[in-house]
Order: sequence, then structure tokens, then C-alpha cells
Amino acid sequence: MRRILITGENSYIGTSLVKWMSDFKDEYQFDTISVKGNSWRSLDFSEFDAIIHLAAIVHVKEKNDDLYFKVNRDLAVEIANKAREYRVEQFIFLSTMSVFGMEKGKVSSKTNINPKTAYGKSKYEAENEILKLENEHFKVAILRPPMIYGPNSVGNYSKLSKLAKRLPIFPKINNKRSMLYINNLCCFIKLILDYQLHGTFHPQNRYLVNTSDLVKEIRLSNGKKVVMVHGMDMLIKWSSNLFSILNKIFGDLYYDKSTLGYPDTEYNGIRFDYQERNFAKSIEESEK
Repeated sequence: MRRILITGENSYIGTSLVKWMSDFKDEYQFDTISVKGNSWRSLDFSEFDAIIHLAAIVHVKEKNDDLYFKVNRDLAVEIANKAREYRVEQFIFLSTMSVFGMEKGKVSSKTNINPKTAYGKSKYEAENEILKLENEHFKVAILRPPMIYGPNSVGNYSKLSKLAKRLPIFPKINNKRSMLYINNLCCFIKLILDYQLHGTFHPQNRYLVNTSDLVKEIRLSNGKKVVMVHGMDMLIKWSSNLFSILNKIFGDLYYDKSTLGYPDTEYNGIRFDYQERNFAKSIEESEK
């Protein structure tokens, strides 16, 4: 049995992962800790085979840049250093799609890293420092998921869900968005643990999401219908150039198949089969 430590004991991903992994009690034992304050520094990391570092800050005012770097970079690197010192075999760091600094378009294996926000910059700098620690005895896995959603999730999905439930009429558009259901992420993390994989990965749902279809599924899950209005593509495209919020809703932003971790591709002979839920079922469960 491998013993795993999760930092960020009340994090959405952490609590979801522990619950999802309860079916594998014979393989893994999970402990969670808070890394606020100094008490974690006295913990003996040598008891653990892997550490999943989830503790981070996401939604604070951009003017407080120092806090982003203090928590998302400096604290993460300090924990990784201690993990290596105590001979932990594997360190999994949850990063973000924001390291690419893109608000729209396709992200491929050749896309340049160019974070624009303090959140994206702090995560990318943490990636670089943690990867420097890697050696044959200390494997590092970096995960850069797109928008994560699921039951009781917070952030952009919950905002869109609230909006969708109020809109019986919605534009029919053809865009592409990468999203990741929480159970699919948990399944992916288990793959990383099972095979002790290392590298930089970009997990997502098997199929790209169209915002119109997403709104339709949200309303259907709540017993509501929606009327899709066609012929608004040009107006929305023009408006999205003026208003960033519209671009986040209607623009393209997705990983292509060249990115490591894409569903159903292979890596060192290991198939990335981690799609526990299809899109419709994932929305149904999220809305419950």
C-alpha cells in the first residue's frame, strides 16, 4: 500500500480525490494537511510515498501579486524541497492552463509559455523551480488542467450554471473549450500514481465542449428547455473582441491532441484512459 499526502485539506480537488479513491483502500492511504502556518514543517515526510500539492490561491485581487508568489510559488517549492530531502518518491503539482497566457485559441505542444496574470506567472515559476529538483529518485509530475467542474464546484462553471438556468433563449454558436470533470481528473491522478509517471501533463475531457451544448445540458439537467438562436456568430465574434467576458463564454480555448495527457493517447506504452464520465452524465451529476 502506498501512502499519499495531500496539501490543501479543504480544497475542492483534494476532498473530491479522497472520496473518489475510497474504492482503492487496498492500494492507497491518503492523509491531508493544511499548509497554513508552520505546523506542517514538523511533519515527517518520510512516511509518504507521494505528495500531491494542491494548496494555492486563485481568486484574489491582482494588485496583491506578492501573495500569489508567496503561496503559489515559494510555499510550493519549499514543500517540494522538503519532500525530496525526506526521500519522497513522487511529487505531483497542480498547475494551470493559465501558464500559456491565452484567452482564446488552440494550445498545442509547441505553444509558447507566456503567462499574463500573477496567478499564471506564480504557477509557472513554481513549475520551473520544482522541476529542477527532479532526479531518478524524485519524480515530478506537473498537471495543467483547463476549467475543472463537478458537484459543488466553484469558479467559472458555477457562474455559467447560474446564468444558464436563467436564460431560456441562448445563441447557437460553434466554439471549442477544454474542460475537465472532477471524476475524470481523479482518474487521471490515479494513473499518475499507479505508474509513477513524471512530466508535464494536460488532462481534459475526451471531447471538446461547445458553450451552446453546455448551456443546453445544464438546463436539461434542471428540467428546463432552451431555444437556440442561430445566425449570431458574427455579432458575437465582434462583441467578444470588445468584452473579455464574452470571449470567455463564446471564444475558443482548448488543448489539441499533441499535448501530453490528451485522452486516449499513449505515453511510454501507457494509454491515457481516464474518462470515467461522459459529458452529459458529468453535467447531470454536477447540477445535482
